[in-house]
This record gives sequence, C-alpha cells and structure tokens, in this order.
Amino acid sequence: MNKLNRDQMAARVARDIPEGSYVNLGIGLPTLVANHLPKEREIFLHSENGLLGMGPAPAPGEEDYDLINAGKQPVTLLPGGAYFHHADSFAMMRGGHLDICVLGAFQVSATGDLANWHTGGADAIPAVGGAMDLAIGAKRTFVMMEHLTKQGASKLIAQCSYPLTGIGCVSRVYTDLAVIDVTPQGLKVVENTSGLSHDELQKLSGVPLIA
Repeated sequence: MNKLNRDQMAARVARDIPEGSYVNLGIGLPTLVANHLPKEREIFLHSENGLLGMGPAPAPGEEDYDLINAGKQPVTLLPGGAYFHHADSFAMMRGGHLDICVLGAFQVSATGDLANWHTGGADAIPAVGGAMDLAIGAKRTFVMMEHLTKQGASKLIAQCSYPLTGIGCVSRVYTDLAVIDVTPQGLKVVENTSGLSHDELQKLSGVPLIA
C-alpha cells in the first residue's frame, strides 16, 4: 500500500484549485497546500483572522510573527495582499465570496456531512473556529485527511458519530489513499493513489465506494 505523505496530499489538492480562485485553507494539514500552488497560477488565499493574498510559508529566519494565519503560523503576503478586521473576514466567508475551502476532518459521511471540530470525548478540546462558517459559506468544500484513524478505522463512514460541523457540505475528499467525490449516488473514487485494487480500498473504507 502506497500512502501519500502530507506534502504529496497537499500537492494533489493544489492541482485541483483553478486560476482566479478565492480559497481558504483550514488549520493544520490544509495549510501545506499554500506551499504547492503553481507560481504561474493566480490564486487568492484567505485566512479567517483577516488576510487575503496570503503566500507560502516564509523561509527559515524570515518569519514575521505579526503576520500569521488562523493557526498562528507565520505566513507571507503576496504583492497586492491585504489584512483587515476579522469581522470583515467572516463576512466574506458567510457571504459566499470564497470559491473553495480546504478543511481537515475527523469524519466524513457518505452524504458529505462533516465532523471536524470535536470528537465528543470527555477530555477532548473543542476547536470549532470558523469551520462551520467556511463549510457552509464556501462554494465548494474540500476535505484533506488520512483515510484511516490511528486505530485503523475508516474516517469515511455511513453517518458521522462525532458532533457535526456541517450537513451535506463536502464536495470532494482527499486522503492519503484516494481522491473521492461526494455524489448523489454515493462516494465515487476519482483517483486511487494507493496502489491497492478497488476491492482492497473498499475493504479499508467504512462505506461503499463507486469505482
């Protein structure tokens, strides 16, 4: 089984972001996508703490901790970029002005429900942030996550057991094993990157997959 590493997953997501898109990259794994966007493709990255025109991570030693993303990581600002009040940023998110958001997830259901802010555990620290606003406000929601939990359970399931972030909001899922679209007929494998057969991939997944 060939699992994509984190950077390979980010590069695969970056390939699907078209020219001229306004995109929010969620906290954690999705932030890596900024480092893999083609330089010749004009894409406007948004951060919910009030940035538009965000660039890739700064080179070591060139960090400016007054310029950070929503995950408090230092970032760069491209020419023409802007920063503004977070209330204006949330107005952009809620007003449908973002083409794509890329979010991490604990679970995605067969119908595109998303659970990514709380596992429901007594000792878990909830981290909703702006994910609910993004998942519903963006025109398309991409999820980027490992296919399996550390215990080997599928993160693709029939129905989310964790508290929901959004209902029916996910359009495409990128895992370390496959790219999967959420369709009215079910979850459809767009690209199998794992080296496994479809049947083998199916056995690892918690829901039926359409080839």
